[in-house]
Amino acid sequence: MQQVTLGDVTVTRVEEYFGSVDLAPRTFFPESPERVWEDNASWLAPDFYDPAADNVRSAIQTWVLRSEGKTILVDTGVGNHKHRPYAPVWGYLNTDFLGNLARAGVRPEDVDVVINTHLHVDHVGWNTRLDGRQWVPTFPNATYLMPERDFEFWNPENEHKTVFGRGNQNVFEDSVAPIREAGKALLWDGTLDIDTNLRLELAPGHTPGSSVLALDSRGDRALFVGDMLHNPVQIADPDTNSCFCEDPAESRATRRRVLGRAADQNALVFPAHLGGHGAAEVRREGGTFAVKEWAAFARL
Repeated sequence: MQQVTLGDVTVTRVEEYFGSVDLAPRTFFPESPERVWEDNASWLAPDFYDPAADNVRSAIQTWVLRSEGKTILVDTGVGNHKHRPYAPVWGYLNTDFLGNLARAGVRPEDVDVVINTHLHVDHVGWNTRLDGRQWVPTFPNATYLMPERDFEFWNPENEHKTVFGRGNQNVFEDSVAPIREAGKALLWDGTLDIDTNLRLELAPGHTPGSSVLALDSRGDRALFVGDMLHNPVQIADPDTNSCFCEDPAESRATRRRVLGRAADQNALVFPAHLGGHGAAEVRREGGTFAVKEWAAFARL
């Protein structure tokens, strides 16, 4: 099963990729102590960590929400046919993501809202598709919600320095700007109510405009946290950042705040990249956190 119901909202998981991203734990998470991986290997493997290869395992996936008659996508993965010279693992893919989306009952024209939790290479790729020589919106009837702070930060005309280096090269040009040019982008800041069940909230640190989508419906709660968490090792050690976090101190503070909220409100946490069961409830454990229960999704 790749669908759960939370109050009046259904959440469906649609996979683009699952496996190694060719990064060792200490490369992906340079702040993480060696003991964290050793102490937690029994439950991190095989879904999130391959001890034999010493590689982190990640999913690229989209969460499809159906709420108040609308079809909403949370993050759009890597995309096909994209030139990624400084992120070669994501270059010129040719996946059946749209087929997977169709098997989940969603045609591109059915989508009403696209949410980009932030504007990294692996969260905006299917915003557009190649039509001849032009990048056009994949979801022609959708409004694309993009954090204004990320839109400004990643616009190459603004020449911001980034810890990502050139890893996001071409992304703005082929996956963000065409949406704006087509009149499909809504730039937001602070908070944005989507409907009575769903609210976007700024959660900076990983990027300046990183956001969390909060779901609250008939007593059920969930938080779609994008890259606030890349791996559940960050639940066990919430002070561990990924190598891609723009503001390390703010990332730690945001992670602790959001995990604390999830624990206190019994909210399911939906990171963008978890394999396995994809999402989890968390509980406080002293000054840190632990997985309380995995979501009911089938393991990837």
